[in-house]
Amino acid sequence: MNQIQIGRLLSATTRQLVVGCQVSQIDLPAIGSLVRINPQVDYAIYGLVYDLYIADDGLVRQLATVGEMDEKVIADHRLNRSVPIEIRVLSVGYKMAGQIYHLLPPKPPLGLEILWLCSDEEIVEFTNSGRYGYLRHILREQDVAVEEVLAAHIKLADNAHRQKGEADWSHKAVQEVIVLLRDDYAALTRVLQSLADSQIFS
Repeated sequence: MNQIQIGRLLSATTRQLVVGCQVSQIDLPAIGSLVRINPQVDYAIYGLVYDLYIADDGLVRQLATVGEMDEKVIADHRLNRSVPIEIRVLSVGYKMAGQIYHLLPPKPPLGLEILWLCSDEEIVEFTNSGRYGYLRHILREQDVAVEEVLAAHIKLADNAHRQKGEADWSHKAVQEVIVLLRDDYAALTRVLQSLADSQIFS
């Protein structure tokens, strides 16, 4: 399996992870991507990327007011940047002793653990376990752009499933979202609009 390392853990709770990565890695994780951390040999925590944050390191403010700037200066600043890009991850499940659970992890990982981007095989394995229970972790978050993250994730996961010959996965996932939001029409409408904009079913 070809593994892609994203960054290292800065802080964590059982619900969310914050990971730091270099500027040169910024193209690796996309919003909605499934990622994992392996704190132990038989224990993995899965999450969805929901936000990326570039901190203000002071020098940016100075450079931004210069006007015309040499491309070498910009490239040097980006590649040698001391303040990491922060990737915010929402915990959606874990794997222990070979069994996947769509529950919050029993304990958070420790600092500097490596965050990995999940392969298509891992995405299919995780999303096919249980009955889409991990989706509720996304829908209940108040400080997350739920509609955008959900639509992005379903589109990425749908592509992974189609690579494995499963063309109807996204339809089942959307049906589960409708069930979970059946008592919140406003939220359901926003989610369905985002799904339509993502052109999953085009």
